[in-house]
Amino acid sequence: MDDETLKKYAYVNISSYRKKAVKSLNDDMKIPTQLAADTGIRRNHISKVLRELKEKGVVECINEEAKRGRLYRLTKVGEDIADKIDD
Repeated sequence: MDDETLKKYAYVNISSYRKKAVKSLNDDMKIPTQLAADTGIRRNHISKVLRELKEKGVVECINEEAKRGRLYRLTKVGEDIADKIDD
């Protein structure tokens, strides 16, 4: 991992919500409702977590123009981070 990816990894790793979201997205792309159900995190918190991860370049929204049912997936950096997250 390069230094920039390591910084993002540390950012994800210090938050249990961010870790759960990244691990859940490692399987497949998901909408926030599915992510909330998988992780046990309330939907309003998932939205905040996704926004933070998107700003850091860890996740991306593939249908940004949709008002509902936005699909999120990990970026390449996000996949690298997901592989390193401890359980």
